Amino acid sequence: MRILVIGGGGREHAIVASLASSPGVDHIFVAPGNGGTAQVAENVALPAEDGAAVAAFARDNAVDLVVIGPEAPLVAGVADAVRAAGVPAFGPGAEGARIEGSKEFAKALMRRHGIPAGESRSFAALEPALAYLEEVGAPVVVKADGLAAGKGVTVAMDLAPAREAVRECFAGRFGEAGQTVLIEEYLSGPECSLLVFTDGHTVLPMAPAQDHKRAFEDDQGPNTGGMGVYSPVPIVTDAEHEAMVAMMRAAVEGMAEEGIDYRGVLYGGFILTAEGPKVLEFNARFGDPETQVILPRLTTDLAEVLLATAEGRLADIELEWRDEWAVSVVLASGGYPGDYDVDMPISGIGEAAALPGVTVYHAGTRLAADGTVLTAGGRVLNVTALGADFASARAWAYEAVALIDFDGMFYRSDIGARAARGRAAWTV
Repeated sequence: MRILVIGGGGREHAIVASLASSPGVDHIFVAPGNGGTAQVAENVALPAEDGAAVAAFARDNAVDLVVIGPEAPLVAGVADAVRAAGVPAFGPGAEGARIEGSKEFAKALMRRHGIPAGESRSFAALEPALAYLEEVGAPVVVKADGLAAGKGVTVAMDLAPAREAVRECFAGRFGEAGQTVLIEEYLSGPECSLLVFTDGHTVLPMAPAQDHKRAFEDDQGPNTGGMGVYSPVPIVTDAEHEAMVAMMRAAVEGMAEEGIDYRGVLYGGFILTAEGPKVLEFNARFGDPETQVILPRLTTDLAEVLLATAEGRLADIELEWRDEWAVSVVLASGGYPGDYDVDMPISGIGEAAALPGVTVYHAGTRLAADGTVLTAGGRVLNVTALGADFASARAWAYEAVALIDFDGMFYRSDIGARAARGRAAWTV
């Protein structure tokens, strides 16, 4: 197989690394890729959100499968264009990708199909939204309707930041994505993610994971794209897992009933409330950084899974998993998620990756002409470790982190620490 992977973050490096281990894969293109993918695949310059350009590249280079990583190309309909050109694509078309591209659409879908979630209302103008905030009070959640790179959600414990979040959306901070605003019920409890492979009919759950969104220790600071993650999630009960899988099936079945051809990953962001799990959000693709702890535990050939999904024959696949735990720590540039410097030389990657069970996935990196790895983004590296248990995976991850350095590097030292204390750690 010749495979084209769209994207250039840590998620895509994890996908490429897994695909590269498949005996059935001959060549991998990555657009645009990063310093890590360049070492195991061919990085190519390609406008990732231009479906016609992606389809033409796939045809011209005898690509057997296109795998679309980020949400923006999915919402732009790249999968539709690729399939129309006769090339299998892993990822939903534009209609299915609305489940992430519009939170208003996702909420309406959940209501139609009885999927538990927080109550919400949407607004297209500032004053009615502010008036509703005064009516419902705090705590409350404010969300930009469209894609905002994981930064369009504000969990406000009092009204002042909620008002500011609404004003920022309508003032254009997130462009068109913020011109519709959702004001949502605040739900209390630990969060976790459950991803499934689906071809629109068969649903195969992956292992649950738990991300850490806030920039700093003890869940302080601004929201980010994710500062660390682990899998599986020790606090999730069997009953909660079963309920989450049922909600994912309901979402897939609901889209099928409505004529939406959904092939790819459906990502469910859940909160474990006292009344049971509820959906916080759906995403239309692999999570980042969840992928960096899920795929290292998958022993089934990823290339076979992705192609079967794209071709509508996922019922032929059975997923198998390693028993090990996985913990991943994000190394970020100083200033992230705000402004940060780039082109800082990175040392210690090879030494870290030589530790048992450790893989270093590149996220925001590039290779200099002399082969030096330089920083090129906010989230720079994902240091992932496998271990026989939760504690050993965490220990290996942080031992590896200690070997890596670049100017301005920062990371959270408490990835997984709360879950290690058990469910009671979330009791206020």
